[in-house]
Amino acid sequence: MERVLPVTYKQRSIFVMAMCFGFVCLIFSISFAVSVGAVSIPLSTVWGVVLNKIIPDFVVVEWTAGRMSIVWDVRFPRVLLACLVGAGLAMVGASLQAVTRNPLADPHLLGISAGGALGAILALLHTGLFLGLLTVPLFAFLGALIATLLVLLVSNFASATSSDRLILAGVAVSFILMSLANVLIFLGDPRATHTVVFWMLGGLGLAQWDQLVYPLFILLVCGLYLYFNTGKLNAMTIGDETASTLGISVARFRLMVFAVGALITGVMVAFSGIIGFVGLMVPHVIRLLIGGDYRRLLPASALLGAIFLVWADVIARNIMAPDDMPIGIVTGLVGGLFFIWLLRRRLG
Repeated sequence: MERVLPVTYKQRSIFVMAMCFGFVCLIFSISFAVSVGAVSIPLSTVWGVVLNKIIPDFVVVEWTAGRMSIVWDVRFPRVLLACLVGAGLAMVGASLQAVTRNPLADPHLLGISAGGALGAILALLHTGLFLGLLTVPLFAFLGALIATLLVLLVSNFASATSSDRLILAGVAVSFILMSLANVLIFLGDPRATHTVVFWMLGGLGLAQWDQLVYPLFILLVCGLYLYFNTGKLNAMTIGDETASTLGISVARFRLMVFAVGALITGVMVAFSGIIGFVGLMVPHVIRLLIGGDYRRLLPASALLGAIFLVWADVIARNIMAPDDMPIGIVTGLVGGLFFIWLLRRRLG
């Protein structure tokens, strides 16, 4: 992690222009993602449907009811969910990399995603939706939080004080939790276990408008918390001693970031399943482009994470059309290659 220097006017201007360009890319990505698929729909029709839903009768209707349903009921909520999940996982990865001072930190590698999936599987196969639609997100969050606490306990038990060993502790906890998840699948109703494949491989196909409010709310609240603490994240990248001299309660703040990361990851996993490596790749790409200042890195990571997952979903939907490939396969392949490149770069 690099030392953070004051932001100059030129750097701020470049960052603002880069973010504006990124938002344009995001709008284009959303438009393209909604238009492509087993049934191709023109961009004019896509935004005509959207404008008519927001402002009734704003545009003359020149499309069929079937195309309107494809755009508004199927693809648009799916693409928006991809934006929320990509932004959330990228922010979690960037924050974990700061408080652990390890560029390899990621909610997937630290076992947080596995804990969220375990909670979701428990709710789906064994407890039932006794709390309604909140059951799966709540269980996923609790699983992610328990996974976080287990990583901290294992690292303390094994005296794994270094950041590299913390990652190893996370990998070990991830294997254990995934084994427990497999046990729950084995003991569950065989007729219902096919639904669990969604959680194991990751997918956005179950996105619905009435459920998007939960990941959106969590992302806004937790994202604002992380953004307003970017100064502390910058200090944590330098070292615990430096952060302590600046008046930061290091242990408490690290635990808060882990808890916030668990909340974001748990809710995102509840609606998308396990999607790995987004939190690992995106912050590294942003550091190469604009540096390591978290005042810029955190919002830029959220933006690039949303764009990346939208395009990953486009690939997953179209590479085997009309069947959907699980998006976790796409991110796992890209992320694995990126991970190898990153290890090579660190050792080179």
